Amino acid sequence: MEEFNASRPIYLQLADRIHRQVISGELKAGEKLPSIRDMGIKYNMNPNTVQRTYSELEREGILETKRGQGTFVSERQDRLVQQRDKLKREQIEQFVIVMHELGFTAAEILTGLTDYLNNVKKGDE
Repeated sequence: MEEFNASRPIYLQLADRIHRQVISGELKAGEKLPSIRDMGIKYNMNPNTVQRTYSELEREGILETKRGQGTFVSERQDRLVQQRDKLKREQIEQFVIVMHELGFTAAEILTGLTDYLNNVKKGDE
């Protein structure tokens, strides 16, 4: 199991993990998440921290809580697609910022990315 980074609030790190599991399809729309207590045990954290994570993801539209039933991945595909696009945009933005800080031009970044993706495709064949 991955460790949590002490420099960032744990509830946000757990939220990121769950968010990525939803975006990647590891957690499916409508799938039930572990109870707050069980999630706390799984990650060895205070249930209040898990509650804060679930509340944050519910506020973002990633999770839905059904009274008496538990917490579920949202079934609203439009919201999940929107979150997926947002995450993609954020990752691309961070990549481009780092590349520009290293002195690469937009053309060099595009060429390097194209070459990389073409080589990855060849490796998949």
